Amino acid sequence: MVIEYVLAAVFVVLAVITVTTPQWIEAIFGIDPDRGSGALEWLIVAFFGLLAVVAAGLGTRDALIRRKLREG
Repeated sequence: MVIEYVLAAVFVVLAVITVTTPQWIEAIFGIDPDRGSGALEWLIVAFFGLLAVVAAGLGTRDALIRRKLREG
């Protein structure tokens, strides 16, 4: 449960970093795969956003299951 929430937070941070500093791909890898259009960066933001939603959903599902098991 906790790991899912931690992963969701990490994915949100990565999405925000990509939105605020989209040149990190070029800086780290030394390549410009989308030739400056920014399309790859928005794809990465969407991907990290989707991963954050999935991870948070899994964490919530686990929390609900644990609560239901405790209540009997």
